Amino acid sequence: QRDFDGRFGGFGDAPKFPHPMNLEFLLRTWRATADDDQPDLQALYMATLTLTRMAEGGLYDQVGGGFCRYSVDPYWMIPHFEKMLYDNGQLLAVSAQAAVATGDALFRRVAQETADWILRDLANPAGAYYSTLDADSEGHEGKFYVWTPDEVRGLLDEREYAVLARRFGLDRDANFEGRWHLHAFEPLEKVAEAAGLQSDEAEAALDSARAKLLAVRNRRVWPGRDEKILTSWNGLAIAGLAAAARALDRADYVDSAARAVAFLREHSWFDGRLLAVHKDGRSRFPAYLDDHAFLAWGLLELLQARWHGPWLAWAIELAETMLAHFEDQETGGFYFTADDHESLILRPKTFGDDATPAGNGVAARVLLRLGYLLAEPRYLDAAERTLRAAWSLVERYPHGHTSLLMALDELTEPPAIVVLRGAADDVAVWRAELDKLYEPARMVLAVPADAADLPAALADKRPQAGTVAYVCRGTTCSAPLATLGELIRSLKSHP
Repeated sequence: QRDFDGRFGGFGDAPKFPHPMNLEFLLRTWRATADDDQPDLQALYMATLTLTRMAEGGLYDQVGGGFCRYSVDPYWMIPHFEKMLYDNGQLLAVSAQAAVATGDALFRRVAQETADWILRDLANPAGAYYSTLDADSEGHEGKFYVWTPDEVRGLLDEREYAVLARRFGLDRDANFEGRWHLHAFEPLEKVAEAAGLQSDEAEAALDSARAKLLAVRNRRVWPGRDEKILTSWNGLAIAGLAAAARALDRADYVDSAARAVAFLREHSWFDGRLLAVHKDGRSRFPAYLDDHAFLAWGLLELLQARWHGPWLAWAIELAETMLAHFEDQETGGFYFTADDHESLILRPKTFGDDATPAGNGVAARVLLRLGYLLAEPRYLDAAERTLRAAWSLVERYPHGHTSLLMALDELTEPPAIVVLRGAADDVAVWRAELDKLYEPARMVLAVPADAADLPAALADKRPQAGTVAYVCRGTTCSAPLATLGELIRSLKSHP
């Protein structure tokens, strides 16, 4: 709150970075207090204002969707034009969460457009996702993205141009090296009024204009694309697509994420060990902590969008690999490199979030959720040891360790785990109803009655004559709940 920019959102001054983990933490903080007499509305305001200003600004690609890396100014107007998979995977997840939490159509649109951009511009035809689009094309940063008013006027009809020009500043001075990078300057309602249109008419004109610009832009000389497939970044993208699939009811996002998982399983998993990079048909380099933790997190998120037993089995294998090869058995936490990695002068162990969340923070969350789901105390103990090892840093710099703070939240207040059993179509309906509620400290698994090879703790949640739900908190589980209403009442009584 001390660093918050109350006018333009974000934290600190330029250059401004998105910090998606902090935004997710703020949304969770608000939700944890939402039913209290004094909910933390400031946390909600900081998260949603920042997401809104980023989504309306030049940090966000107003034509094609997706976010650039950071803003060079405090207004989110002019970005460094590089677009990174790891940023977009995280911002996709938090935008989808904000859409469910607030019902705001802006966040819903941003989540959809960002997911569509990942699938359109970064997806490998065989599955998985490439790493980046460069900032430069034809030797100039941003050239692919910027426009002139005359160029745009020649592509749009009169109504479309009137709306887009006023909304995105083509009627103002150039804002990037003599050209115009689209940044929302006026609210759409004000633009509609000035054009003599209803808001929905102005929005339709804007959507039509953006589609025409995208078609033309796609014929330009493209920025270079880094076609490395990084396991860790793919884990973040899988998690983001799973969150968007649940928020937007988009099975195609689940399908794409599932193809990415299948690709990584085939090309980056050999003899029980993970590899970090795939490029030009070859996978290389022993994987790091982040690869294991982020991929396991992606699998757990994907399981909430669609049940598939092998995904859970692989998440368990990754957790076991982290414990066997990365854990510091003496002082807690996880090293960045495995115990059989090439010898380094110093074996690093980091706890702070950076452009990506801390591997230790994500590993702790994975182990906590798996530990509660499977009734596996080894996982819970390892997560607690990680938090204890990090505690002095977390106390001194909490804003730099929000992934660990979210793990701490789930250690001290175990998430509700809802296991649905019944016919596949029926449990999907129940899950979809729960997906309409923003409950970040809840895990929902819709396990069909005929699912085979379940771990013992899941197999104990047996199917009944009709669809049922089991609600588990910590190590205690409810009797089977036989109606959706009964389930929702149970969750409301103790979210």
